[in-house]
Amino acid sequence: MNSQTVASGTMSRTYQVITYGCQMNAHDSERIAGVLDAAGYRVAEPGSVADVVVFNTCAVRENADNRLYGNLGRLVPDKLANPGMQIAVGGCMAQKDKDIVLERAPWVDVVFGTHNLGHLPGLLEKARVEQLAQIEIMDALETFPSNLPSRREAAYAGWVTISVGCNNTCSFCIVPSVRGRQLDRAPEEIMREVRMLVDQGVQEVTLLGQNVNTYGVQFQDRDAFAKLLRECGKVEGLRRVRFASPHPAYFTDSVVAAMAETENVMPSLHMPLQSGSDRILRLMGRAYRRDRFLSILESVRARIPDAAITTDIIVGFPTETEEDFEATLDLVRQARFSAAFTFQYSIRPGTPAGVMDGQVPHEVVQERYQRLVELIDDIAWAENGLQVGRTLEVMFATGEGRKDEQTRRMSGRARDNRLVHVRVPDDPAAQPRPGDIAMAEITYAAPHHLIADDGFSDLVRTPGGDAWQGRVRPAAPTVPLSARRQS
Repeated sequence: MNSQTVASGTMSRTYQVITYGCQMNAHDSERIAGVLDAAGYRVAEPGSVADVVVFNTCAVRENADNRLYGNLGRLVPDKLANPGMQIAVGGCMAQKDKDIVLERAPWVDVVFGTHNLGHLPGLLEKARVEQLAQIEIMDALETFPSNLPSRREAAYAGWVTISVGCNNTCSFCIVPSVRGRQLDRAPEEIMREVRMLVDQGVQEVTLLGQNVNTYGVQFQDRDAFAKLLRECGKVEGLRRVRFASPHPAYFTDSVVAAMAETENVMPSLHMPLQSGSDRILRLMGRAYRRDRFLSILESVRARIPDAAITTDIIVGFPTETEEDFEATLDLVRQARFSAAFTFQYSIRPGTPAGVMDGQVPHEVVQERYQRLVELIDDIAWAENGLQVGRTLEVMFATGEGRKDEQTRRMSGRARDNRLVHVRVPDDPAAQPRPGDIAMAEITYAAPHHLIADDGFSDLVRTPGGDAWQGRVRPAAPTVPLSARRQS
């Protein structure tokens, strides 16, 4: 079906994209919005019922399927009241459960996978014309998502996919079966996209990969990711470079050196731990042990003393004992994470861990989880407290950057990715725009944010702020992300 046929059938129909999961899913959702824009659809106004609702799903998060089917159920009255309304389900869960979605939710019109985002407009049109649900799940990637059009949530920031898929076999994870084996983009293609984004006003780029630091495995260059970071450092106008998420087993000294020696690579690192017990790490299929993990942190902090390090931790993996859990608590105390994404283990059908003996009772998992969260919050608060009195560079952010009328604060991110709420003047003309940068002295610290109530100084009006302001209006979030995370 050609694009003109698709566009002629849309009649300026509206859409909404709802996303569950990680930054890779969020980036895919921006591409989904982009291909719908290109096909003639337009974003639904906030609070309105969209003509097309797209769920971009996750197969990793706890209760992901319950959340999806609950939300699909809540759309039934809207669909009955609007016969032309269409619902599409894509992403990792659709890839995994292609034969189940329509059984549980027969009112869904389109089911599509992780490898065929660009086909969505055609599938919607075919479903509309034939009045028959369409399912298309491809087994292999047809085109890198970054080769598709995009509707970015932020004018000043962009994600760049450097690889897709995963070659690891973690026993708790279903990603390899829904994303496939790792495929790497050519370095020149990646850098071409980075420069294009900067030309559009983007000042912060996040490099994405399921295991971002294994980039280069296809062309057998162990230092390819470090080289990519250094190349990003040469791009004029690119102020901040981040990446998500590396794997501890493949983290090299060359990457640490590139982070330390490249000015626009930010002093922040998300390093998934999962467990502090060597026995559990072995059962998880994680190809590193606690001493290796701690040595990476030591190496990073030796070269980048102000680096903020975050992590992922799973509580209650099958057969986890109190001794195993105490090993995790001990490592957390040594690591001094600035934040952590913590998860209670739950069975994922299709994973080796899901059929392991020794599943830990829910009440035990819950009690351990609470202890871990309390410890992490205490450490994060203490680490944030060290920032009080320091003056930090803050880039104000879309969404986070909206002014709170009661506190007169706008929010943004420090170079180390800490969230900072900054007091701003009442005069809109004197306020920062999303993408603008200023210096702010920290006056108070909480576990999950910092406050700068003495205002800001040295405000820089940036191309990113210009790009945001240059939009006809601040775009309503086309990708309302649920449970966003950094891994």
